[in-house]
Amino acid sequence: MTPELTYLLWAVILLIVHIVAQATFSDLSKGLGWALGPQDEARDQNAVAGRIQRALRNYLETLPAFIALALLLKVTESGTATSALGAAIWFWARVAYIPAYASGIPMVRSVAWFASIAGLIMMMLPFF
Repeated sequence: MTPELTYLLWAVILLIVHIVAQATFSDLSKGLGWALGPQDEARDQNAVAGRIQRALRNYLETLPAFIALALLLKVTESGTATSALGAAIWFWARVAYIPAYASGIPMVRSVAWFASIAGLIMMMLPFF
């Protein structure tokens, strides 16, 4: 398996972690009774739960590009050391993005986001 596809597998695992973290923080902030009930009434969640929800939404915005690039690199056999490094940078930046966003520390989330975009760009380089 190529490095890019290995990180694709880890990206799916990270997606599951993201979903579980978001649901857990959201449900805990709204109350266990609400979480276990029919959830008919809307309830606000705390700031951390909201940040984790936005982090998940942001992950879902970049995940399709990562999937497409990992598969294109495999199908065209165009993977290089640079594209493999780009996949690693994208993945680890996305891992760092969760606590960076949840913490609310200024600039940290943005640095992780820019690093992930740089990783995607590195994955595109073999096609140019």
